[in-house]
Amino acid sequence: MKSFASDNYAGAHPAVFEALIQANIQHVPSYGDDPYTDRALAALQAQFGADTHARLLFNGTSANILCLSALMKPWDGVIAAKMAHINTDECGAPERVAGIKVIPIDTDNGKLTVEAIAPAVEHLQGFEHARQPKVVSISNVAELGTLYSPEETKALADYAHSKGMYLHVDGARLANAAAAQGVSLAALTSEAGVDALSLGGTKNGMMYGDAALWFGEAAEVVKAGSFMLCKASSMLGSKMRFQAAQFCAMYEGELWLECARQANLMAKRLADGLPETCDVAFVDEVGLANEVFAHLPKEIINPLQEEFHFYTWEAGAGDTDIVRWVTSWDTTEDEVDVLLAAIRAALGDEKVKKSC
Repeated sequence: MKSFASDNYAGAHPAVFEALIQANIQHVPSYGDDPYTDRALAALQAQFGADTHARLLFNGTSANILCLSALMKPWDGVIAAKMAHINTDECGAPERVAGIKVIPIDTDNGKLTVEAIAPAVEHLQGFEHARQPKVVSISNVAELGTLYSPEETKALADYAHSKGMYLHVDGARLANAAAAQGVSLAALTSEAGVDALSLGGTKNGMMYGDAALWFGEAAEVVKAGSFMLCKASSMLGSKMRFQAAQFCAMYEGELWLECARQANLMAKRLADGLPETCDVAFVDEVGLANEVFAHLPKEIINPLQEEFHFYTWEAGAGDTDIVRWVTSWDTTEDEVDVLLAAIRAALGDEKVKKSC
């Protein structure tokens, strides 16, 4: 039984393994001066636009730090949702490695809006004793499984630009967001006015590897110094061909979309199959990407977790906690159905039959 705890738990797609094998056959120059990296960068430009500048990295934390620090002065700050990955799940790495100050904003569903961030921007900009908001950072998919549409993203980008700021997207699950909405990767980023993107690969079928991307004017700003900043931040891989080969396999064609669609479909199957009872309730939007958040009775969570690995996301004050299930590119219908059967059995026949 595969895990439902995180798409990080999934293995690598066979096509990625094959690409790594091919990249291992001969010697090539190091630090990105190789044909595999050239191909990977060309593939990313084909996906996001000819004015894309990219650096291939080991993981998402590195991509977030490099994207942000390349655009910020020491006195600048980044506005993000309070539950954003850069604020809660990177062990203070943005602060420690790059001195980045995160300015957290309360949200109900993990998503920022212009209305939510405007008071902080208006209060802090120009106040010489405060960190100056320079970047707005959003996650798509957001931390509660919610999505930003191209229109929502553009609204934030337009506002940021009107204030002399940049918009960054943490796209660890950007492929899932694009697949869920039936749009291109560019539609959610470069075409919507996004300036910088942390592009995920690890969660969507790669063995390891994410990338820092900048678009348009932001790309011109960082292009000259991104290599040195990458090296100075301990993020530059010497045998970069092994990162690049995976990006070639993923983004030269539509493997990224194939993997994301499968993960999303399995999350929808899980959401659609959950019993409709007074003891089970969804959190916000459901089944849009590859994460499902739901309230479950506390007494059945631990027994279920002994058989199926998934996380308790938030402890509740009452009889239920919020749990998170994550599906992956290799999750199957049978595996989802086994989990659903176990949930129904744990609830018991009477509760399953009782609907609110």
